Amino acid sequence: MEVEIVNEIDEAGDNLIDLENQLNEGIKVPANPTAESQSDRVKRRAKRIVRHGSREGVVNGGTNPSAALYVAPQRRWKNSRRSRNGHGRGLPKKGGAGGKGVWGRMGDEMMLEEDYEDQNDPNYDSELNDRNTELREVIPEPTPEEFFRMCEPFILEYFHSGDTHEVAVSLDEILVGGLRPLVTSVAVEIAMDHKDSQREMISVLISDLYGRVITPKDIIKGFDLLLNNLPDLILDTPEAPTILGNFIARAVADDCIPPIYALSHPDLDNMNEHAIIAIKRAETLLSMKQSMVHLDNIWGSGGPLRPVKTINKKMTLLLKEYRESKDIEEAQRCLRELEVPHYHHELVYEAIVMSLEGVNQQTEEAMCTLLKSMDNCCLISPAMMEQGFQRVFDDMADIVLDVPLAYVMLDRFVERCSRAGFLSDQTIRSMPTRSLIWLDARATLKRLS
Repeated sequence: MEVEIVNEIDEAGDNLIDLENQLNEGIKVPANPTAESQSDRVKRRAKRIVRHGSREGVVNGGTNPSAALYVAPQRRWKNSRRSRNGHGRGLPKKGGAGGKGVWGRMGDEMMLEEDYEDQNDPNYDSELNDRNTELREVIPEPTPEEFFRMCEPFILEYFHSGDTHEVAVSLDEILVGGLRPLVTSVAVEIAMDHKDSQREMISVLISDLYGRVITPKDIIKGFDLLLNNLPDLILDTPEAPTILGNFIARAVADDCIPPIYALSHPDLDNMNEHAIIAIKRAETLLSMKQSMVHLDNIWGSGGPLRPVKTINKKMTLLLKEYRESKDIEEAQRCLRELEVPHYHHELVYEAIVMSLEGVNQQTEEAMCTLLKSMDNCCLISPAMMEQGFQRVFDDMADIVLDVPLAYVMLDRFVERCSRAGFLSDQTIRSMPTRSLIWLDARATLKRLS
């Protein structure tokens, strides 16, 4: 079959060549319509045979016999993207942009999506299709619980640094929408779980944030939230109404909110019983004589804010009360309330001096028991214990002027504490000693006892 196709193509080619030569030689072709139609038919048949041969593998009119023997599979022609109308260069139609199951032209994926919007698409939105629509970034507003978790690290870090400016900068980064009233409520709620020194810092923080981060209306709304949440807060902090009343009174003293909020609250009749207690507490504090002066120190001068003389006096009173009552738990509680862990060596110093001045075994035993209990509960660190004893060793030259038997009493007290097991070997080795006369006095004192 392939040979017959090649022969037909050759005959058609010869006929075309003869016609062309006749025209070139000026031979007049008979004007016979039948002859013209016959020549036209020969041309069309030659073209059709050439096209058919190209599909079957004939190249350049059958000049390549080896190619004429190869017939391309029909499946390949079926899946071909080349044009079949006999025109063009055989490239894919529309540059690859048309047809079913194609990816489109190169670079179409970079085009804007709205260029291909289909109004028949179920997700088509006519409003978004408007070219005048302006799209803006929308940041979802966090819930009160999420805002509490975001603010808690700032407040806890402020308890260590005391830098209100850093807290203000951190809050500016997260405050959006109507979250400003939550600043006061979150800060006061965190302070309820801490001591008076931290509550004093929160009062200072509210005063410093006033006018910069929060307004009086925001502070009032924050206190309203706390008053409404008192039934829940009192479960964790039983004295929450009293603490909140102190915060409200202090905010009035700092000119953060007007006095009318506490003196004549408009919604007092609709409040819960715990909120009424808090408002009454604030009203009582504001009604005292020279209330503004007292409210400045309503939380006390806790921790390192206290003068050193005040701390020394309180520690001395603590030891005297313990010597009379022998209540170790009360002594520990009073020491914790002072909030001066860096100054506990003063308590050790005063306890040793009181033992030396007492010149009796009852006082020595009581002070040794107190120091041992505070060491066991880690209330006084080993470094503070060692520093307190070392201060006594360094001041023995002055102490012995008032207590002649101070060296003997010190030796006996250190030995007692060593047997209790809370003194280090270094402290025992650094204890000062006197001449043999003091050793004789020690032996005499032991015989007498």
